[in-house]
Amino acid sequence: MSNQQPDHTPDIVELATRMFDHARQGQAQTLDQYLRAGLPVNLTNDQGDTLLMLAAHHGHPETVATLITHGADLDRLNDHGRSPLAAAVFQGQSDLVALLTHHGADPDAGTPTARESAHLFNKSTYLTLFQAPTE
Repeated sequence: MSNQQPDHTPDIVELATRMFDHARQGQAQTLDQYLRAGLPVNLTNDQGDTLLMLAAHHGHPETVATLITHGADLDRLNDHGRSPLAAAVFQGQSDLVALLTHHGADPDAGTPTARESAHLFNKSTYLTLFQAPTE
């Protein structure tokens, strides 16, 4: 008889993969349930993308708001040095740029920064938003 613990690694990887898919697809309610059950809100994939990064990059404000409610790190950079706010700027997601900025995301985090991206894409409204005080 063996005293070895069963290897649940494939199950964990499959679960994590599903969670990243939920973030990409904007399935806020499903993620909320898993987060309430203990899923780490700052879970990262093999590229260093958090659930928040994926939701922001794919344009899902409700999912982003849910992740923020659960305490997601707004300025967590992925392995390429990009922030969720910079991803939202790059994708032209004005509602997400406003949401993330309102909650205190740093427009100068990462490379390129959200501010640099806004300059590059001539998004003066974003630049104005970055100068507004957050509450």
